[in-house]
Amino acid sequence: MDFNLDTHEILKRAFPGIQKNVADELLASGATRNFPPNTTICQEGALEDTFYIILNGEVRVTKVINDEEVRLLTHLTNGDFFGEMAIIHNAPRAATVATTLPTQVLEIRKETFTHLVELSSSMSLAMVRAVSNRLRDNDEMAIEDLREKARELAIAYQQLAELEHARSEFLTTIAHELRTPLMAASGFMQVIRTGKIQGEALKSAVETVSRNIEDIIALTNDILFLQEMDLILPDFRPTDVGAVIAAAVESQHGRAERNNIALKLDISAGLPTIQADPQSLERAFSAILDNAIKFSPDGGEVYIRADHSTTHLIVSVRDRGVGIPSDALPHIFDRFFHLDQVGDHLFRGIGLGLSVARQVIEQHRGEIRVNSKLGEGSEFIILLRLNRALPHFTGALKQ
Repeated sequence: MDFNLDTHEILKRAFPGIQKNVADELLASGATRNFPPNTTICQEGALEDTFYIILNGEVRVTKVINDEEVRLLTHLTNGDFFGEMAIIHNAPRAATVATTLPTQVLEIRKETFTHLVELSSSMSLAMVRAVSNRLRDNDEMAIEDLREKARELAIAYQQLAELEHARSEFLTTIAHELRTPLMAASGFMQVIRTGKIQGEALKSAVETVSRNIEDIIALTNDILFLQEMDLILPDFRPTDVGAVIAAAVESQHGRAERNNIALKLDISAGLPTIQADPQSLERAFSAILDNAIKFSPDGGEVYIRADHSTTHLIVSVRDRGVGIPSDALPHIFDRFFHLDQVGDHLFRGIGLGLSVARQVIEQHRGEIRVNSKLGEGSEFIILLRLNRALPHFTGALKQ
C-alpha cells in the first residue's frame, strides 16, 4: 500500500515525535476506508475493537444525554483520532461518530493498536493525553448536567412550593367564602323559624337567605365546572352567540339590580353563527359580566356589545368601575388569583370566574383581552374566529 508524504505528516500531527519505523508499521498494518457524508462510523454502545485516524475529511462526535437529548461533543478533522477509549477500557463505544464530509480514515485493529502503543512512547503519550482530555471533557459535561439537574430540581421545588401555597390559600379562601354565606343564611333561617318577624322584614330575611344560597351554589358550580372541563370535551355545534350573550345578561340581571347597575346590551344585526358549545360559552360570558358588576361597587352601567369583522366575532364588556391595578393585570386570568381590595373598596371572591372564562374561550380557539385603567373601569374583549371548523364532540370522556 502506497502512502504519500501528506499521510506521514498527518501521522506526525496525530503522534508528535513518532518514529519512522513505527509510522511505517502503522500504515502497513492499517486499512484505509472512504465514507460519504452522514455515515455513522462508530455507534454509541456498540462493542467494537477498531481505532481510527482521520486522513482527510471531518466527523462529528455526539452522545445521548438523559436517554433523549443528543449532544454534540466535538468535530474532528485531519490528524485527529478516535476509538481508543473503547479499546483501552474494553468497553462499549462511549459516543457516536459520523461523517459530515467525504472522509478517509485509517483503521487499526485492536491487536496492532496495542502492540504499537507498547512499542512507541509517542503513541503512548498521545493516548494518555487523549484519554485524559476526554475524561476531563466527560467530567465537565457530567458536572454541567448535574448543574442543569440541580436547576431543574430547584425550579420544580419552587413550583411545588407555589402550588402548595396556592392550594393552602385556596382552601382557606373556599372555607371563608362558604362560611360567610352559610352563617348568614343559617342565622336568618333561625330567626325566621322563631316566627317573630313578619311582613317586609320576613320578606327581606327570606331574600337574604336566598341570595346567600345562590352564592354558595354559584361557588360550588364554578369549582365543579373547572373539574368537568378537565374531563369532558365540549359539544360544538352551530351557535347563535347573540342568544348566548342575551342569556348570560339575563342570568346576571338580578345581581346587577341589587348593585344599582344597568346592563346595556347591543347586538349587531346579522351576527353570524359559529361552531361553539353554548353552555360553556354562556358561563364564560356570565363570569365576565359578574366580574364587571362586582368591580362596579358604586353602581353605574355595564355595556355589552357584540359585532363581527370578516374573520372574527367580537364581544366587548365595558364597565366604569374601580379598574384593575397595573401590577395585577398580568395575573387576573390565573386560577385562584383575586383582588381583595382596590382603593377603599373591599371585595370577596376566590379567583375562579375569569379563569373559567379564559379556559372556555381558549377551548373555542379564541382570545380574551383586557384594557383597564385604575379608577376608570375595564373593558374585556373576546375574539372568536368565524368559519373555523371545530371538531364535533358529544361530551364523551377524554381518553
